[in-house]
Amino acid sequence: MSDTSKDPRLPPRWFIRFAWRIHRGLYRITGGRFGLRRPKGDTYGMMRLTTIGRRSGQERTVILGYFEDGSNLVTMAMNGWGEAEPAWWLNLQAQPKASVDLPAGERKIIGRAAAGDERTRLWDRWREIDSDLDAYAARRPMETAVVVLEPLPGTDE
Repeated sequence: MSDTSKDPRLPPRWFIRFAWRIHRGLYRITGGRFGLRRPKGDTYGMMRLTTIGRRSGQERTVILGYFEDGSNLVTMAMNGWGEAEPAWWLNLQAQPKASVDLPAGERKIIGRAAAGDERTRLWDRWREIDSDLDAYAARRPMETAVVVLEPLPGTDE
């Protein structure tokens, strides 16, 4: 367990953005063989979320960490713990229908922010995965959204 009285270290912002680009590039050049994984125990999985740009109307894709909560997928709109909201979250709020690529295949989803007791329960689950979660979240000027991606009704999971 880490000491949350001390700020955990983050790499410089340029390095975080560079790592994201490398991850997406490896996914692309390996034809999806590298970059996605299922969550296991106290390790989050990696999924590929495709939203529709709120201004451009074009598809926008990111790779995000997640865990499963029943048939739902849960992620956080934390933007590498930077101050701004991530573009994918702004896009999802404008157009909640999207798709995710998982190791088992594609899934159509509808996204929303968890609230109340559900948010508390899901945040606590993230805390089991990352003991520094509260210290990282304290770096942001606003509450970090816990995002629930539910299977789109009428589609197969």
